[in-house]
Amino acid sequence: MPSHVPKHLWKVTVLFVILLIVSVMASLAFGARTIGWDGLMDGLFSPDVQSHEAIVVRQRIVRTIFSFMCGAALGVSGALMQSVTRNPIADPSILGVNTGAALFVVCGIAFFNISTANEYIWLAIAGAMITAIFVFTIGSLGASGATPLKLVLAGAATSAILSSLVTAIMIPRTNVMDEFRFWQVGSVGAGNWDLIQLFIPFLLVGIAIALLTAPALNALALGDDVATGLGVNTGMIRLFAAFAGVLLCGVATALAGPIGFIGLLATHVVRLVIGPDIRYILPLSAFVGGIILTCSDVAGRLLGSPGELEVGILTAFIGAPILILITMKAKIRAL
Repeated sequence: MPSHVPKHLWKVTVLFVILLIVSVMASLAFGARTIGWDGLMDGLFSPDVQSHEAIVVRQRIVRTIFSFMCGAALGVSGALMQSVTRNPIADPSILGVNTGAALFVVCGIAFFNISTANEYIWLAIAGAMITAIFVFTIGSLGASGATPLKLVLAGAATSAILSSLVTAIMIPRTNVMDEFRFWQVGSVGAGNWDLIQLFIPFLLVGIAIALLTAPALNALALGDDVATGLGVNTGMIRLFAAFAGVLLCGVATALAGPIGFIGLLATHVVRLVIGPDIRYILPLSAFVGGIILTCSDVAGRLLGSPGELEVGILTAFIGAPILILITMKAKIRAL
């Protein structure tokens, strides 16, 4: 079980902080209108200045914070799912958890007329949890148990079925389609202070549970028998860690839509530079997930100018080829 501080930890952390600052400044500066340095400074540090550029910067602050929070939640969720399943390509989108959350949200819109973010959250969490349990149960069938390949296949099949159900519910209901279609793509453009305040408690609880389970997850990586010998209650740790991962994924999905591949990308970047110790992977995955999603949002604004491309499209475009490369390299072996 890893116990030493990873090599170059502080250098890597400083690099990630610099990248975060750069991504935040880019998010504030670029969009349908590019803001100069003076406008940035006025928007950030001169509340009395009411120029057009300063007002635009203040509006983008909210979007940037919301984007980083969603990325952080998805980054930690991906790290937890990979650790719990010992599957190097586990991710909320790959295991179908995002699609389960989406199905419950569209059912709420179609049959119960829900319309508030708070209602979206609880439905998305319920859908994500039920889907996660279903996928793990299906993947566990057979003598070999829940192997990485079986979990991915179960997740892909479940996601396909649930996506068909979502489409079947939406097509005959134009009002549901209009309300759901922008959410379904995945976007951080609707972020506001109310959503951020709603998001914060869930984010803090999910990350706190993740960090508390991290030492035991390190033991779990050595195998269930070794972990049990070290005094770890493997079933309970998996339950708590999976709950935290699904909670973070469900809330992010409820508020921003089903954005894929962030957990996969963030965790692999961190593991590549820092090693296998989950105690460090979890917090750094939050950083990197926030950076990736914020940068993807900036890229979507630039590529779609004068409009924008939703961030869910960008992350899928970037993440799918990287998933293929990771799969080919890892040969879907267990962590």
